[in-house]
Amino acid sequence: MKVTELANALHTTADTVRYYTRIGFISASKKAENGYKSYDKKAQQRLKFILSVRQLGFTVKEIKDILSQSDQGHTACPLVREIVERRLAETEKQFQQALLLREKLKKSITDWQHKPDKAPTGHMICHLIEGDITEAKLDRGTSHE
Repeated sequence: MKVTELANALHTTADTVRYYTRIGFISASKKAENGYKSYDKKAQQRLKFILSVRQLGFTVKEIKDILSQSDQGHTACPLVREIVERRLAETEKQFQQALLLREKLKKSITDWQHKPDKAPTGHMICHLIEGDITEAKLDRGTSHE
């Protein structure tokens, strides 16, 4: 199948197919009569795997390592588990940070609800933000003004 046919079959773009071909993750044969690249079922299965792990957040290097193990006839499952566990821990940390940010944003909305809008001055752009920063420094006793 041609580049566009493979792309359409896997709901991706021809550029994606070309990229993974260029970096050696999938391979194609060239037809002598027209020079078009042709992909077989193996390339389709391999690209399907690549697209699936990309959706899980795997990096190109991680995919390369997995494919390398598989190409050498070794199971890549332990490596996949390790990557997923690491990615889950990273995601959990990001999630907790997002929750903290969410609470800060909610608190800011509540705190700013009844504060007046002020025109910028020579040293202040938005008193809501800069006032909070100054107040936070004073609360911590770290004012450098």
